[in-house]
Amino acid sequence: MNINNIEYHPVQPGCPVGYIRLDNIVDFDIAKTFDCGQCFRFEPVEGTRHEVEFAGVAHGKHISLAIEGNTLYIYNTNPGEFLRLWRRYLGLDTDYSEIYRDILSRSDNPALARALSLGRGIRILRQDPWETVCSFIISQNNNIGRIKKILSTLSATLGERVVCRGMEEHGGGVAKYAFPTPRAIAAAGEEALRGLKVGFRAGYLADAAARVLGGELDFDYIESLPDTAACAAQLKTIKGVGDKVAACILLFAFSRYDAFPVDVWIGRVLEKYFDGCRDTSCLGPYAGVAQQYLFYYERYKKGE
Repeated sequence: MNINNIEYHPVQPGCPVGYIRLDNIVDFDIAKTFDCGQCFRFEPVEGTRHEVEFAGVAHGKHISLAIEGNTLYIYNTNPGEFLRLWRRYLGLDTDYSEIYRDILSRSDNPALARALSLGRGIRILRQDPWETVCSFIISQNNNIGRIKKILSTLSATLGERVVCRGMEEHGGGVAKYAFPTPRAIAAAGEEALRGLKVGFRAGYLADAAARVLGGELDFDYIESLPDTAACAAQLKTIKGVGDKVAACILLFAFSRYDAFPVDVWIGRVLEKYFDGCRDTSCLGPYAGVAQQYLFYYERYKKGE
């Protein structure tokens, strides 16, 4: 998406943050994007003056995003930070109209066409790799509500409080916390993690933290690998990380759009609409994007 004009309004003169306004935003639906199972730390803002607004913590910062027609507002940021961080995080540097065309050109499956139509506006977020590793370890044998609660508790207990300047009307009325660092997770230890309702996953989180701190798990190195399978192999050295969790991490933290996570819901989708075939290579380099739209279609709208 070509973003030529960023309108900026500081909280007050001289303040380093405020809100930005971006016009002519297309193929971006905030509610669908934050409510499709890829991210667990954003919630709707109650009483917003906008059509829709979601607030949360990402990359150690509290932000709020609102939409009015084709105009996007991002609160608690500035133009430089948007260009450096949030444009990429939100996938606004990606042409989704081209992705839709590519996927539809490879398959005449009517369910896929319906899923792309219904989910239009979902963008794959580019989340922090460490937080994404932990989030999808915690997602195992869990529902979305419980995942959100565990992540919130972990952050409030072990994470650092983040600054919310002028954000009282934008979800900043209560304290917000960054996701805990690998060092904080390691220092807490497995017993304390279990006390935070992590359960059997405590050992997995502790192992992931130890691997990051020891240099065995290097996200920059994973980023540099040209082959998605090689990236997955690196992630699967973490205790408790298998094919599905590795694919989620690659899709939602590294924008490996060919990564195709298969959970219970996607298994049902493949049985129901694709005759049980699990060979997704026919969907091309954006198979993972197609997966997310199919997941949204079946999980949230129950398909047809």
